[in-house]
Amino acid sequence: MFHKPILRLLVNLSFLLLIRIEDDWIANFFDKCRIVSDKEMKSLWSKVLAGEANNPNSFSKRTVNFLASLDKSDAELFTSLCSFAFFWQEVIPILYDVENSIYNDVGIDFSSLTHLDAIGLINFSELGFLQKGNFQKFIIYYYEIPFVVEFETEKVNSIQIDKVLLTQIGEQLAKICNSKPVDGFVDYVIENWIKEQKLKVWSPFPRIENQTTRQNAP
Repeated sequence: MFHKPILRLLVNLSFLLLIRIEDDWIANFFDKCRIVSDKEMKSLWSKVLAGEANNPNSFSKRTVNFLASLDKSDAELFTSLCSFAFFWQEVIPILYDVENSIYNDVGIDFSSLTHLDAIGLINFSELGFLQKGNFQKFIIYYYEIPFVVEFETEKVNSIQIDKVLLTQIGEQLAKICNSKPVDGFVDYVIENWIKEQKLKVWSPFPRIENQTTRQNAP
């Protein structure tokens, strides 16, 4: 039997949207979600269905299968990680020091990152990752706040994003995990960019304390 929130969503979605979803995707979706009982996890499943109806191929069958085996505690941990994500062409969690309290206070540390790597949501490397490109400046977002990051030269440049990259499954689920911005995190990252990586950083919008931002992942 289908869950009431998902049935309600089906009623609200237009027929024209539903017929855009492949039959085997729909069959697999309802086969996997039928055993879900937790209210918050049901909401996550509803977001997957709505996202696929509005934009087909947003969620692969592999992601649906993964979600069926995802524990609520792991979902909450992943949501905490996504609170530290900027958006630049893709969702990019930024972690410069996994022992820093700004991460540890919400449960993100070496052990939790290793676990998220093991279950297939992220790729975690202590050596870190570099984003390279032939650009002098680019715009990166933390939720709805844009920041312009500028290098000193026009040659091929790189920025250290460090530690974590999302897998395809992680990238798809990050869009619907309902993460929220972390107070003080923007200042922490900008300080690294300016002092450690010698970048120029500015925002076209004034900084407003307690500014309301969208509640989904970046």
